[in-house]
Amino acid sequence: MTDRSEDVDVEQGAGAGGEPGTERPEARLEKAVGVAEQALIEFEIAVETFRVEVENFSRLHHQRLGPMYARLDELDAQIAEAKAARTGDPEDLRRAQEARANVMPMPGVEELFHDWIDSDGLSPEAAAMLTEQPVQPPKRVRPSEEARKLYRELARQAHPDLARDEDERKRREEFITRVNAAYARGDVRLLGELSAEWAAGPAPEPERLSESEELYARLEWLSQRKELLTVVARELEESAIGAMLRMAPDDPDRLLEEIAEQLLAQVSEREAELASLVQ
Repeated sequence: MTDRSEDVDVEQGAGAGGEPGTERPEARLEKAVGVAEQALIEFEIAVETFRVEVENFSRLHHQRLGPMYARLDELDAQIAEAKAARTGDPEDLRRAQEARANVMPMPGVEELFHDWIDSDGLSPEAAAMLTEQPVQPPKRVRPSEEARKLYRELARQAHPDLARDEDERKRREEFITRVNAAYARGDVRLLGELSAEWAAGPAPEPERLSESEELYARLEWLSQRKELLTVVARELEESAIGAMLRMAPDDPDRLLEEIAEQLLAQVSEREAELASLVQ
């Protein structure tokens, strides 16, 4: 049984010089490609936003809470050693040795500088210092709402996935790399400058009409890109830091404060226990 609607579509789209209101046969496919492109970009924005939060949370967690974890390890070792000294029990002595072994030693020179020197010579932070550019480590897990708004606007305008030729893709990739770096630092001023730079840049070439084969190939590429991003998103969500962030999706910065409060309480408890043992 023939579907009459298909015949109607063909008749309406027939001929480049058809009646007003007629639609090219590829128009529906072009619309589908456009919708898929925008959906992919929104997904990539969400993934990159979460990646920045995971990275910032990890760095701030280490910077702010690392000393507390080290203090807890040291107190655990001192408590175990005090108990072993009191009892002389072999099992207590073994526990004391294990607790002391868990205490991180003072870092060596290489460890102190591993964040500054990499296989290429200098990290971005070190290079920025040598070129007198301001070094701006993240102050918060989640960049400000203004930074997020500027980032989303730039990503939607300049995303490499919107490029249809290799030169334009490279230009967009280089630009969006700078955008991502500024967003990771929450640098509103630089994001504003990048927005003005993009607006003043070369106007995009008019989109040429695509053949059906090209449109189908574009849809297939978009689908494959979405699958790759899904894997990246899953890995981020299943990481230890990602799992912690999912516990506080609305205010990840507050989560750091809550963990710090819990650690401080544990330090106080350990210190009181140690004091009772060495009296």
